[in-house]
Amino acid sequence: MPDAAVEVYDLTGTMDHLEVFVRTKAFVGVSPLDRHRMVERALAPARADGRIHALQIRTATPEDSHG
Repeated sequence: MPDAAVEVYDLTGTMDHLEVFVRTKAFVGVSPLDRHRMVERALAPARADGRIHALQIRTATPEDSHG
């Protein structure tokens, strides 16, 4: 998702419990579940090796007024 604007929040101070907010044109016409799947695929290596233990995902398109 080359055009993605990403914000990452460390929820516990340990850098392995994160909330991410991703805004991209790639989400236009995509269901919320499939948007989350796209983000999970992008972060799969960090999930697999334990760098990310817990993840909250919020998504939006550039046209969305909220996320």
